[in-house]
Amino acid sequence: MPLGIGLHVVIAILFAIHAIRSGQDRYWLFILFVFPLLGSLVYGVAIWLPSVRHTREVGQAVRGVRRLLDPDKELREAKEQLDIAATPNNRLRLAEALLEAGHASEAVAQYQAVLTGVHANDPHISVRLAHALLEADKPAEARELLERLIREQPKFKSPEGHLVYACSVAAMSDRAKAHEEFDVLVGYYAGLEARARYAEILLGWGERDRARSLVEESMKIARRMPNHSRQMNRDWLAMLKRVESQLA
Repeated sequence: MPLGIGLHVVIAILFAIHAIRSGQDRYWLFILFVFPLLGSLVYGVAIWLPSVRHTREVGQAVRGVRRLLDPDKELREAKEQLDIAATPNNRLRLAEALLEAGHASEAVAQYQAVLTGVHANDPHISVRLAHALLEADKPAEARELLERLIREQPKFKSPEGHLVYACSVAAMSDRAKAHEEFDVLVGYYAGLEARARYAEILLGWGERDRARSLVEESMKIARRMPNHSRQMNRDWLAMLKRVESQLA
């Protein structure tokens, strides 16, 4: 099979997998397999790009570079752009910048303002709002928001939303539910964040044996990671090491 043909078929298959896992309408599978090149282009622009722009890993990587060059630049520019034009995109940009800068309560207000009109049912923005609510010490509101999202859009899947939900449940001291969610989450969540947060929670609850087992397993995974993956997970690896030192 020629390389060009093989490549766009592979991309179509990957997008088809994404469509199934994220609960997209099944007509996308028809489009992707009947018109793999054009279908992949349309799916990538219409579905995939809007979903990854809100993921934590992508957002953190981009914002991390910006913070190194000018720590306040993104927040400053986001405020300026909103003053120029109060569009949903500019408001969303400001919300992200506020959350990243540690101003979670202000970010909540901006996310809530975006979730109106055509964006009223945007699940990705709802997940970001839930994240901001959790960071603003409002875990009950974050949990309620995500449970409503699950009821209203049961096909929507979001690893970030699942992590926020698990952390919110844990913050409310609902241990049984937190164990249930985290035990599933650590099995598929990319990177070490879910594992590190769960280990820290287990330590705080005094469940030392469970925390120790999770840390040991996570360290084995970290040792098998390539260098660039360990670098991307350096904050969570540091958290795991802190928990490990407290368990010694």
